[in-house]
Amino acid sequence: MRRILVAVLLAATLSVLLAQFRPRRSFGSSRKWAQYEYEMQDPVEDPPDAHVPGEFVLGRLRYRSPRDGRGPYARWGIDANKGDRIFLDTLRRLTRIHTQSIEEIIDVESDNIFNVPFLFAVSTGDWRLSPSHAARLRDYFDRGGFLLVDDFHGASEWQQFMAGVLQIYPDARVVDLGDNEPIFHVIYDLKERINVPGANVVHGPGYERDGITPYWRAVLDSQGRIVIAVCFNMDVGDGWEFADDPDYPEKFSAMALRLGVNYAAYAMTH
Repeated sequence: MRRILVAVLLAATLSVLLAQFRPRRSFGSSRKWAQYEYEMQDPVEDPPDAHVPGEFVLGRLRYRSPRDGRGPYARWGIDANKGDRIFLDTLRRLTRIHTQSIEEIIDVESDNIFNVPFLFAVSTGDWRLSPSHAARLRDYFDRGGFLLVDDFHGASEWQQFMAGVLQIYPDARVVDLGDNEPIFHVIYDLKERINVPGANVVHGPGYERDGITPYWRAVLDSQGRIVIAVCFNMDVGDGWEFADDPDYPEKFSAMALRLGVNYAAYAMTH
């Protein structure tokens, strides 16, 4: 029995290791972001119009994290890029905004950041900003840029997220957004909002770590404009990514998509 138990445990351990280091599927070099595919959680095929520019572009922020390399994808690449593209397709269908069909991956060290006024970053409770990264992001916001952050949970991740924010703006103003804020009424009237849980907890318990209460927050500039919209203790990106999954409740995807539409419209008009 002891030998059998050891053999079973060894097989289980090898299965975990093989899963972690199994090569990720490849779509070939013709895919626009093929060089980043190994860092993405859920890469999908490019649509036929992938190289057609649009008036609205979602920039997926590629930041650095000490947790990069510990798993099969980087922290910035969570939900990438299926969720991004479902959201962009929805924005194109529900509004008249001329939307690019795929995201732009914007490295935090690239000057291309100044060409994309809307950024989206996931798991920012794990980010680490260097002084030069923080300075670049501050310049980006001062020029009118907008960042939506999502999918981080609990006190420790909030603390690490705020460490980055305070590098960008040492005197940052962080507020809880009230029901009457314009960002909740630009297109959809979101007087009542619900927590959007991750797919891993959607059927229970509905939250991750100690992040029980959802918060819609914002970092404001000196003029009161939202420069960083914060979805804390929720997972809007999963609401996008699993909108086509019958096991993920429609009400959560509907809220996530409407919230994203409002944030995009706000970013383009404020």
